[in-house]
Amino acid sequence: MQNYDFREIEDKWQEHWLNLKLFKTKNDRFHPKYYVLDMFPYPSASGLHVGHIEGYTATDIVSRFKRMQGYNVLHPMGWDAFGLPSEQYALATGKDPKSFTYQNIKNFKRQIIEMGKGVDWDKELATTDPEYFKWTQWIFKRLYEKGLAVLKDVEVNWCEGLGTVLANDEIEIIDGQMVSERGHYPVIKKPMRQWVLKITEYADRLLDDLDLVDWPENLKEMQRNWIGKSSGTVITFEVSGTNHTFEVFTTRPDTIYGVTYLVLAPEHPLVEEIINEDERKDVLKYIEQTKMKSDLDRISDKSKTGVFTGAFARHPMTNQLIPIWIGDYVLPNYGKGAVMAVPAHDERDYEFAMQYGLNIIEVIKGGTDGAFTGDGIHHHSGILDGLYNLDAIKKINEHLEKRNIGYTHHTYKLRDWVFSRQRYWGEPFPVIYDEEGNIHLVPDDELPLELPYLEYIKPSGTGESPLANAHDWLYVDLNGKKGRRDTNTMPQLAGSSWYYIAYILKNNLGYIPFDSNEAKTILDQFLPVDLYVGGTEHAVGHLLYTRFWHKFFYDLGFVSTKEPFMKLVNQGMILGEDHSKMSKSKGNSVSPDEFYDTHGADALRLFEMFMGPLEAEKPWSNDGLDGAKRFLDRVWRMFDFEITKDDVTSLDTILHQTIKKVTEDYEKLAFNTAIAQMMIFVNEVYKVKSIGSKQARTFIKLLNPIVPHITEEINQTILNHHEELIYSEWPTYDPIHLIETEVEIVIQVNGKLRGRLKMLKDLPEVDVKTEALKHENVVKHIEGLNVVKVIVIPNKIVNIVVK
Repeated sequence: MQNYDFREIEDKWQEHWLNLKLFKTKNDRFHPKYYVLDMFPYPSASGLHVGHIEGYTATDIVSRFKRMQGYNVLHPMGWDAFGLPSEQYALATGKDPKSFTYQNIKNFKRQIIEMGKGVDWDKELATTDPEYFKWTQWIFKRLYEKGLAVLKDVEVNWCEGLGTVLANDEIEIIDGQMVSERGHYPVIKKPMRQWVLKITEYADRLLDDLDLVDWPENLKEMQRNWIGKSSGTVITFEVSGTNHTFEVFTTRPDTIYGVTYLVLAPEHPLVEEIINEDERKDVLKYIEQTKMKSDLDRISDKSKTGVFTGAFARHPMTNQLIPIWIGDYVLPNYGKGAVMAVPAHDERDYEFAMQYGLNIIEVIKGGTDGAFTGDGIHHHSGILDGLYNLDAIKKINEHLEKRNIGYTHHTYKLRDWVFSRQRYWGEPFPVIYDEEGNIHLVPDDELPLELPYLEYIKPSGTGESPLANAHDWLYVDLNGKKGRRDTNTMPQLAGSSWYYIAYILKNNLGYIPFDSNEAKTILDQFLPVDLYVGGTEHAVGHLLYTRFWHKFFYDLGFVSTKEPFMKLVNQGMILGEDHSKMSKSKGNSVSPDEFYDTHGADALRLFEMFMGPLEAEKPWSNDGLDGAKRFLDRVWRMFDFEITKDDVTSLDTILHQTIKKVTEDYEKLAFNTAIAQMMIFVNEVYKVKSIGSKQARTFIKLLNPIVPHITEEINQTILNHHEELIYSEWPTYDPIHLIETEVEIVIQVNGKLRGRLKMLKDLPEVDVKTEALKHENVVKHIEGLNVVKVIVIPNKIVNIVVK
């Protein structure tokens, strides 16, 4: 047989699959569907790295496997192409972000084709395609009409250097200060008028419906923590000497008699009203310092800091005066932006009180130093004396509600989604303001509203996006009056919040209208996504916002499933050979391109799947890639052996064991152990140096999803089958053949290995002894010695003891 020319073979089959569109999803209602989805990539200038290949190979294996099992598979690919990186590159180079983005997409697509991924390219999309973001704008309009998109003055992360608002995941903390992830420009908290989406109205459903999906538990817990539901009580406090009141939220209203001070968030609107003039300078300075910190930094910082406002509140139960402080560990958007401090029974309050010398009153008998947070009998607690926690909570809630100074309440850490960005490279809002500031939506038949071409996209200098400089685009006629478009653009997460639906609706004419009966029918057919694979970096933002939009679509009747993704898997990160995270700055990032020519795509796919469990972190190794190539050479040479018309009986058991193991492992995404089992099978073929033609084709079917090029070449040019492996029937095992009839018995002389025998299972002990003593190498080692005894461990070992 000629040598295995992987480059020629891989080019051949990639062109074949592409030209014939063999992975196109069929309009087929007679077979069950299977929708396997990748988290689509951002097409950066650096191209794909081997970490992308890991996840993309895993989903390709599943899609090929499911297709062979008779499923109508949808396996698409697209590009998450709007966003800050392209805009910053355009600013730095003077290039147009659009042409730059589509140039990158072309390179990414080439790399994915060269890895042999079986994609339905008729479904390809980019969030920057006008025909795509037409529907993103259409969705925004529906959110606005339902009262879920509103303009609101909110505190945002403002980056002057980038001229835009940043999401929390676009910020880093360096030396205690917030900076932009891109460029490390300073970031501050600042109130701005922004478009906001009311995701908080879906908080309970986003929590409850996590029970419906098969996701890693740690990922579910991250979402629960982000939503942060707490049940408790809201209590009203009066500011002494004023007409002002404010509310606090607490999960422990039973400790109210132990309140010795109150803490407001520095951003609380009441702070400016109640500051004592003697403290004003210190309070305002502290507020400015707080603006430089992220919310995460504020709540995670162990050293709690604060400043006294000089104001006091009246205790609602005792009428005593309580000092009012501000502290950055209190967030303005959690609860009521204010807390009642009970230092005897809350560790955080205790640390703060000790640091600033504040009063501590025990109201629950605990008998310990520090803060006692457990259950106990209340004392020094007026109407609650003698009660344990739950009874005390019930009684104080009834009392507060009776006096109209408190009520039970649920609160959430989850904040509404700030949806405005002061950037050019994003979806324009389909909004026009008239001269009185009233909002007018761009009619559906005028969508998409496209971006104007700007030669320079530098920030406007007014806090608005560069679109403020596009005067011909900005000002429009509005029923004979002057109208002005919204200069904000949508965040990158807008386009990625519905792309899994867009793949289904995409056809040769564009997209099936979202609100049509045809769309409803086809969405019902393919949703939910059966398997979604991607990195943990999207565990909160993307997944939470997508689930929110999906539930909105469910409420409108566009989809019939409550959740978009039934099973989700986070692939582990591939680290550099130095075991650190790959990055261009470290110089340890690895591109797949260098291996397509030296080892081949099949070897790369095989190696990445054999490195370890899909979910585990794994260091890169060129040596391991060499080993994968050697195994494929070994598979290729296996077909130099005699290929018999009838099955080779001695391979029956191992083959059916392999069918069973590989099928089960593919279902579990345990690709590394599936490969190990197929290696065992190849070793057995090498021992007998022959294989039946049916057995050979069964084996390459099993191997095909992992290494599709070499197996298809063997299938069609060596075994002379002209049915594509991807549309052949997946093998099934026969339980009868799983029962081993032969075993390998190890022969030892005085405990040292001297031979091996293949024998029928469960032979009489006397027959095993006879054969062992006749073994050529054993005879040599016992010659001239006395055999003292022969010990037989059935089906495993014969140990011959000699003197």
